[in-house]
Amino acid sequence: MAIKRNYKKRGSTLGLLLMLIALIAVVAAIILWPVDANASRVEYPSQQDDIEATTLIKAGDVAPNFTVEMLDRSKITLSELRGKVVLISFWATWCPPCRQELSHMQEGVIDRFQGEDLVVLPISRGEEPGKVKSFIKDRGYKFPVGLDVDQSIYRKYASNYIPRSVVVGRDGVVEYVAVGYDDTIAKEIEAAITAALKK
Repeated sequence: MAIKRNYKKRGSTLGLLLMLIALIAVVAAIILWPVDANASRVEYPSQQDDIEATTLIKAGDVAPNFTVEMLDRSKITLSELRGKVVLISFWATWCPPCRQELSHMQEGVIDRFQGEDLVVLPISRGEEPGKVKSFIKDRGYKFPVGLDVDQSIYRKYASNYIPRSVVVGRDGVVEYVAVGYDDTIAKEIEAAITAALKK
């Protein structure tokens, strides 16, 4: 009799354990398994679609004019740079791809095109001057930096996403626009600058 009761106890414990494992498997499947992959594509646009929707100025458009105050308190007006090629780069200190672009800016753009009719204009988006100044100083950057504390300049070009690079030709027309930064975009920016300088 004792053997029979022990057998029943083991059987009920094993049954409970199997039920618990099955329950965990069902919950995991509900959480991890997509119900309908196509439904998510319909409800949520791809990032590329969103980037395009938030890009207000594209190649072929006249670059919106602005006056930007630089860290040294001087001011630069885009329309006064006609006859030169301008690289505008919107960035922020907290943005990893922006930091990558800035670290490439001196050697990859400023030094490479030294002596050419090129103005490089990195503009900090939405950050206080003190924070930007400390960031630039800590990294030892020597190039001029513009301030767009209220994002009024940025909003003429886009409504979201940084870094954004804009190459403006000698005639004030946008030649190239990029969102994000990697080795491919770096090469595209350099190629766009080279092509614009030849016009």
